[in-house]
Amino acid sequence: MDIATLGGIGLGAFVVIFGIIIGSGVSGLMAFIDLPSMFITFGGSFLALIASHPLSRTLGIIKLLRIAIQSHPMDAGRVISMIVTFSEKARREGLLALEDDLDELEDDFLRKGIQLVVDGTDPEIIRNIMETELNNMQSRHSAGIKVFDDWSTLAPAFGMIGTLIGLILMLKNIEDKASIGPNMAVALVTTFYGALACYLVFIPISNKLAYINEQETLMREIMIEGTLSIQSGDNPRIVKEKLVSFLTPEERAQIDEETGLKE
Repeated sequence: MDIATLGGIGLGAFVVIFGIIIGSGVSGLMAFIDLPSMFITFGGSFLALIASHPLSRTLGIIKLLRIAIQSHPMDAGRVISMIVTFSEKARREGLLALEDDLDELEDDFLRKGIQLVVDGTDPEIIRNIMETELNNMQSRHSAGIKVFDDWSTLAPAFGMIGTLIGLILMLKNIEDKASIGPNMAVALVTTFYGALACYLVFIPISNKLAYINEQETLMREIMIEGTLSIQSGDNPRIVKEKLVSFLTPEERAQIDEETGLKE
């Protein structure tokens, strides 16, 4: 589990609550709890989200949340080391010898690429197949990211709608001077809910999903290049140099240290 996302949201909520308590005491916290405002802000924005996306995509929000919280990025060093090992075996024993090790590959994308190599598929066809799958993966990820992007826009909007509703009801009873202050406070709570949900939950989750997409895309690009290098019979050291070129200098040094793939 990636505690950064869950911890950041949790600590962010704690900081807000703690700030309210410091400013107005525990009793002041009750002024920020209003069920009608929650219903308008969260219920309204979620229903607008359902209207904006296919139902299956909207109902997949729980899965997206689980990905954002529990996702484990692939180990670049392990992937590169595995590809270099396959390259060495292919140079020694031939491409057909790789078929014996296909079951050891946990990643379906890399397994498919190596299988195509073993089957003697043309390199251009392999690249087209793997890049098409990569593009489809990116499209699926983009759709999930857009769900939270849209929700981050809708939540503040419905918060403002709730505020307008509260102001209208307040103005209808403008003769009662004593009720203006409390009614104004309740009206503004919906804006508070919308802003808090947007900036503490929806935007961070969208950014986290975008980061995961970037990392998975990088790993897939490394796998494509590695697969084609194996098929072309490149020297394992050349294969390694091609693959680490996708990474930052710090990541390259770490891979050399962890995998022993030094020059």
